[in-house]
Amino acid sequence: MIADRLFEPLPLRCGLTLSNRITIAPMTTWSSHQDGTIHPDEIAYIRRRSRGPSLVMTAACYVQPDGHAFDGQWSCHSDAMIPSLRAAADAIHAEGALAVLQIHHGGRMCHASILGHAPVSASAVAAERPGADTPRAMTEAEILECIDAFGDATRRAIAAGYDGVEIHGANTYLLQQFFSPHSNRRDDAWGGTLEKRMRFPLAVARAVLTAANEAERPFAVGYRFSPEEIEEPGITLEDTLHLVDALAALRGETEKREGGETEKREGGETEKREGGETEKRLDWLHVSVRDYRAGSMRDSADDRRPTRAVIDRLAALPEAERPPVIGVGLMYTPDDAAFALDDGCAAVALGRILLMEPEWVEKVRSGNAADIRTALPAEGGAADLTLPAPLYRVLLGRRGWLPVR
Repeated sequence: MIADRLFEPLPLRCGLTLSNRITIAPMTTWSSHQDGTIHPDEIAYIRRRSRGPSLVMTAACYVQPDGHAFDGQWSCHSDAMIPSLRAAADAIHAEGALAVLQIHHGGRMCHASILGHAPVSASAVAAERPGADTPRAMTEAEILECIDAFGDATRRAIAAGYDGVEIHGANTYLLQQFFSPHSNRRDDAWGGTLEKRMRFPLAVARAVLTAANEAERPFAVGYRFSPEEIEEPGITLEDTLHLVDALAALRGETEKREGGETEKREGGETEKREGGETEKRLDWLHVSVRDYRAGSMRDSADDRRPTRAVIDRLAALPEAERPPVIGVGLMYTPDDAAFALDDGCAAVALGRILLMEPEWVEKVRSGNAADIRTALPAEGGAADLTLPAPLYRVLLGRRGWLPVR
């Protein structure tokens, strides 16, 4: 039965186990306070949707002030944010799900009107979007500071009680900007060849893995990426498969322990290296596509599903070397989710459907999938569906994004 497949447990490398294969995709809420602390309405929103899924990924949370990409965004740029972040983690845990903080820097997708100055990016190349600001190319010192900021944000997530973090390397934000030949025109060690364009996202991921190793409990790290870009020049699927190889091989750094002994954490998995070092590895790869079943966005003649192409690439590795893949993209029904699992995904991330139907998981589990809401109410939805008012207004205003009843 489809439901049985969705509700199988999934062990992660770090020692945590997902109680089922359904996770909540990171979704912007546009509702936090001006200082980046989380609004109580967001806490209520996320708590209601934490009943049933095994893991909840939060809205993107900026790691530096100049990574602030949109109004009402969460912040994890300083220790002052830890109490706010803890409130969201506690709300998720109260409903039985694991809490994962998505950590993020907007790069050139940040607006000068929000920052008060020009955004930063790999190079001074504006996005091909109406009204896009031209960014300033980051200096070497700023690149290194940003890498450190992702590690610091990971330590704050640990302090706030999260079970893991997801590195946001997708959706045209800063990590993708360094990987992309459109936004990265550098001729130094951080750009030019494919290998140099991969250097920044890999350095960020290594810093996060290294920080995660400091947790005194199992702590997960995932990485989200967009497999293609429509811009020319832009990221191709073949570029991304090379990034996938590098991410699968990536290890965090740890300090040597006297006598070559590794510290054993309850339920956690460590690997002993020569000289007594342990290695932290990615717990999942999250492939960000709009429609899971669709083919290439760059080449209409290429009908390969990008997520399946990633899965096939990983299949060439020994089983122990393969990070599990989370699939996402216009999944509304149990059949949609089961299709992705049968396609080789280890888990699925639900997004838009949970805005319309917070009880999706509970209804599927109880055999009441026919009762799932499939539209947003034109009035009263903020109260009925526990949506923050700014989020509800955005959803109603984005024509065609969600069906409205």
